[in-house]
Parts: sequence; structure tokens; C-alpha cells
Amino acid sequence: MKIGIPRALLYYRYGILWETFFRELGHETVISPRTNKDILTKGEQLSIDENCLSTKLFFGHVAALEGKCDYCFVPRIANLGDAGRFCSRFEALPDMCRNMFRESDLRILRINIDPEQHTSAKRAYLNLGMQLGASREKAQAAYEAGMAAQMDSFRKKTEINRTLLKKEGIKVLVASHPYNLYDEYIGAPIIKSIRNLDAVPICSDGIDPREARSRASEIAKHVPWVVSRELLGAIQTYRDKIDGIVLITAFPCGPDSMVNEMIIRRISHVPILNLLLDSQDGNAGIDTRLESFIDIIRFRKEVEQ
Repeated sequence: MKIGIPRALLYYRYGILWETFFRELGHETVISPRTNKDILTKGEQLSIDENCLSTKLFFGHVAALEGKCDYCFVPRIANLGDAGRFCSRFEALPDMCRNMFRESDLRILRINIDPEQHTSAKRAYLNLGMQLGASREKAQAAYEAGMAAQMDSFRKKTEINRTLLKKEGIKVLVASHPYNLYDEYIGAPIIKSIRNLDAVPICSDGIDPREARSRASEIAKHVPWVVSRELLGAIQTYRDKIDGIVLITAFPCGPDSMVNEMIIRRISHVPILNLLLDSQDGNAGIDTRLESFIDIIRFRKEVEQ
């Protein structure tokens, strides 16, 4: 069986888990292409205006899988229990996709993870594996293999950041959610531009998620969203090791609009550039702002010396 996985949203957090899980069950995975203008245009056509840019891209990636798989995997992940909640759009994704593609041949394969309603991730994946015809034992082995691969990827990202922090030059923490950081349309051009300006980009997801969540309260104690807590914890961890912070937000993300303002107010000793991205064409304006930002950091460092 071919199972399609959209290269968007939580793919950049759990993609390794998903690919390993399905592979261990004997199924082939088909990943949608990297984001391009056609995918964005299709996502905008399918989506309502109120959806953030990242969600519009997700629907474009789902559309890109039409005719290329037997099922498209669209998980519903409501929360991680005490670790916090995900944005409500993550809860609605399977239902929105079923509605949008109700007249197409694309079939949606869903999973429901909601510890607050007594459906843990492990239980949800075991149920999914058995739904796909595997025994309970095989489904559990596939889940454990997926989790091991996922944890290894977290460790590798952390090690990459440790290495980057030892490099010479201006260190810039690029702070955003992984689905923004690594998307070809949203974060990848920004990271490339920072490198081209002879600075070292440090991605905010290069830290153990549990450690990040545990440190979030040092900036703000009452943030309900998992990904926002991890972002705050990463900033708190790296704030004294970097020279500046670039915040990336996909318009019009509600949680980010609040959390970014909190960051700007409470992290006052580090220069911060807040980039709000929509579906505009070209990066000339962003490149100019980045260049000015790096110049300001460089000037500050020269004055301090």
C-alpha cells in the first residue's frame, strides 16, 4: 500500500516517526514535493483566508498527492497531555481535508492522538497499525522503531547546534516552528540569506523538546501551546549564546502574534527581528531587512570591543 504524507506542518516534527512506522509495517510512503509556487497557489485556492500560510501550504501538499497514493495520512494531534495543546487547526485537519477533497479519489487516513481524552500516542499508533492489517505485536514494534528513529533525529539536531555555536562569527537564532524553519517557501530562504551574510544561523528546534518545555516558564508561565512553549524554552536556552534573534511567523498565526510580542518585551538585551510572512512573491524586502539587522549586530559587537 502507498501512503502519502504531506511535506508540511507536523511532518517536520514527526516525519521520521511516520516514515519509519509505515515502513516497518510493510507499506511504501510517498512524500509530497518540496514547496513551490504551484503548491502554494493550490493551497490558497482550497483554503479560507483566515487560515495561516503554513496551513494553506499543507492543503497544497495534500492536493499534490492526489493520484500518487492509496491513502493520504492526515493526523489529528490535539495535545501532549500536561506538555500542552496544539493549535486547534491541527485538531481539525482530517475533517477539513475530507471536506475539501470529498469529490476526489483521495482517501484520508487519520490518527487521533488526544491524551486529555485518554488516547495516548502509543495507543493511537497501535490502533492505526491494526487498522492497516498488522498484528498488535507488529504494530507495537513499528511504533517503537519509529520513536527510536525520532529521538535520534532530535539528538542529531541538538548536536548540530552545539557544533554551530563553536563557529566564529555572528550567531543568529532563527526562532520559529519546524514547519516554518525548514519549508522551502517560508524558512529555508531566510536561513540561506543569513549564511550569505556571513552569519551563523542556529535553528530553534535544535534542543530536546522536553528540556525546551521545562525552560519555557522562565520567560512565561502560562502559555498553553506545545510548540510555543518549546520555542520559548529554546530562546531561554540560547539567549546568552547568540548575538541576535530572527522570529519567523506565518501570517496570521494567532499564537505567534501573542508569543512573539512577549518575547520582544522580555528578551530586551538581544536584538530581535520579527518577520511576518504571507504569500507575497520574492524575498527582496526580507533580504534587505536581514542585511540591516546583521549590520546592526556587527556594529554593536564592534562598539563593545
